[in-house]
Amino acid sequence: MALRPVQVNIKALDGLAVGRFWAEALGWSAYSPGVTTYVGPVGGIVWPDPVHVCIDIVPVPEPKTTTKNRVNLDLATTSAAHQAELVARLKALGATPAHVGQGDVPWTVLADPEGNEFCVLEPREIYRDTGPIAAVVVDCEDPRAMARFWGEAMDWTLHEVTDDHAVLRSAKGVGPYLEFLRTPGVKTVPDRVHLDLLPYPGDDKAAEVARLRALGATDLDLGQGDVPWTCLADPEGHELCVLAPS
Repeated sequence: MALRPVQVNIKALDGLAVGRFWAEALGWSAYSPGVTTYVGPVGGIVWPDPVHVCIDIVPVPEPKTTTKNRVNLDLATTSAAHQAELVARLKALGATPAHVGQGDVPWTVLADPEGNEFCVLEPREIYRDTGPIAAVVVDCEDPRAMARFWGEAMDWTLHEVTDDHAVLRSAKGVGPYLEFLRTPGVKTVPDRVHLDLLPYPGDDKAAEVARLRALGATDLDLGQGDVPWTCLADPEGHELCVLAPS
């Protein structure tokens, strides 16, 4: 048994507007089949997407606090010119420069129209085949512990683990990386961004949830009520949802 990440969940006051921003940012399309806005590759919804980890924008009544998100997206570029063009285009779409203590670095830190931080990376060979999202990046206290939990939770392959950095990617070698970075401070507020995981066809969702609890996940009450998905937190408190197979 194993789970796979199928989408990045982003909370927003204006789900449609934030969905349109991310669709334009990634060169994808925004679809609104229900309450949420789903952002995925052009051509119609294919769920789960066989390659990409897509985005689901969920409307909420609360605005983002000034606290930096502990989960963010890194966007890939193919050249210095592409990076400059993408940063300019994102600013024109409503992104703003963000200062998170990055100092003088070759990547650009921005925030989407509701303040969710993300990075536009300089060209890196490792991300040449990821698609527009290079990585989902998680700030954490202990990358080794996060690698153990998430490596057991999912069927992704562990590529690297040190005291400061852990990297996983789909065993198929497609789509973005999942990266854990040692970051000072502890998680103190609910995050605006988290991963949604999905069992494979034929696997039992309840058994998967029980397995995550045995690995150190804890139940999470976000006021979700009676819903078909299960909200949990990983051992450092990062929110995640286990979705019901459709």
